[in-house]
Amino acid sequence: MNKIFEIPLYPYARHPDQDATHPVRHKVIIIGAGPVGLAAAIDLAQRDVPVVVLDDNDRVSFGSRAICFAKRTLEILDRLGCGEAAVEKGVTWNTGRVFFDEREIYAFDLLPEDGHKRPAFINLQQYYFEQFLFERVQQLVDAGKPIEIRGRNRVEAIGAHPDHVRLEIETPEGSYELHSDWLIACDGAGSPTRRMMGLDFVGRVFEDNFLIADVVMKADFPTERWFWFDPPFNRGQSALLHRQPDNVWRIDLQLGCDIDREAEKRPERVIPRLKEMLGEEVEFELEWVSIYTFQCRRMERFRHGRVIFAGDAAHQVSPFGARGANSGLQDVDNLCWKLAMVLEGQAPERLLDSYDWERVCGADENILNSTRSTDFITPKSDISKVFRNAVLDLAARHEFARPLVNSGRLSVPCVYDEGPLNTEDATGLPARTRPGAPVVDAPLGEGWLLDALGQGFTLLAVDVSIPEDLTLAGFALTTLSVSAEDNPTLRARYLGDAQKAIYLIRPDQHVAARWTDYDAEAVTAALTHAIAKA
Repeated sequence: MNKIFEIPLYPYARHPDQDATHPVRHKVIIIGAGPVGLAAAIDLAQRDVPVVVLDDNDRVSFGSRAICFAKRTLEILDRLGCGEAAVEKGVTWNTGRVFFDEREIYAFDLLPEDGHKRPAFINLQQYYFEQFLFERVQQLVDAGKPIEIRGRNRVEAIGAHPDHVRLEIETPEGSYELHSDWLIACDGAGSPTRRMMGLDFVGRVFEDNFLIADVVMKADFPTERWFWFDPPFNRGQSALLHRQPDNVWRIDLQLGCDIDREAEKRPERVIPRLKEMLGEEVEFELEWVSIYTFQCRRMERFRHGRVIFAGDAAHQVSPFGARGANSGLQDVDNLCWKLAMVLEGQAPERLLDSYDWERVCGADENILNSTRSTDFITPKSDISKVFRNAVLDLAARHEFARPLVNSGRLSVPCVYDEGPLNTEDATGLPARTRPGAPVVDAPLGEGWLLDALGQGFTLLAVDVSIPEDLTLAGFALTTLSVSAEDNPTLRARYLGDAQKAIYLIRPDQHVAARWTDYDAEAVTAALTHAIAKA
């Protein structure tokens, strides 16, 4: 078993807050030191917002759990300062293969175009992902940023008030109380915060069971995503194979509805299943085994006064498509700049309502895709299975049928079309970089477009002049002037048929507005609208 599970990263230590005469009040408290909670803490601390993270554990999560991290997540990690560590350790892949019975019916490339800094996906065990985030926290602490993690601090009760949140916390040395201006709940699918506030999910619960087995083995399989429908080693079900770092391979096997979950996790049941898949001659060791079912559900609202939910605490999807952890990182990417602006008095509190609108939109998109994947992978009637198998047969011979095959539509960032912070779009510019869309990376000389954006609002000028030092609506904007003259990738993604363009880019690297020429009044109006002041 990997030694990383035995190392306390943030061991319990008594804090002066526990001895205070009256409850100490903090600006932001985050519950949960998983990937989403740590990312939120880093984002806020980089914006100089003091933040305290409470977790009832003191080390990384047990087992590899989430392993597939998408390109957009890697770009977010770059902004948070730990993207390079994750990519260097992770296993990079762009190709997926789909099998039906023993036949490969087709392969796909998730990033068929050049001109991106990051790959479509990396595979990386969640415990490494958390470790890299924690190491970034330590870097920020060493740099004097206002961030701290309190291990073995379990929140036992929450009281939500109009101007603050009250928390009762249990520790190895007894209980104490804290107050917070804002609370971010990142405490996972079983969210005690959600339960304590009497909140629940809406959506579907699926009954199929799946076996996760992480095995250590040296194998010559390529670094690709392999998915089987009705394989000979798991008849009538599905299977998935992924490579991870350290010669660890993730295997998912569908088991069906009526099983003994505890029995199926025992090595004497797991090992024969894996030998049937891998072959009797393949040597392997079990690192982690789990049985899971899943839900495609979400809270009706993610913001409840001064308590805001993110990640699995707010929404849950099936694992097909790697939409869980990736969407959680997009949640805090959307939230933290808004919360920082509200705390600094730069934006009204109603800006946070846009978090609810935009990330509910993102959750609904993920739930829709995840539900469709689940229905295709696990047909619920004989006729739907006949249809599914006919599509697979057609896909082996005809390209038109391949988009109908759904082994998990893989995670892509949500475009906030009709979003409340968008400004009406200019005509004649490329659709992929429209208002509400995430910025598409592009090479800039020896660097990359996304790396050149600021932490706040950026005004991107493509082949048009703008002032170098620009303050509008009371904000000092980062300005970035680039030329597409000798950069066909930049031209295709940001100009299309136009000769020049201006883009107003939000702190979370989504487009707020764009024009085909510079107009200070138009930019000021769009900026004011993007912070909910208009």
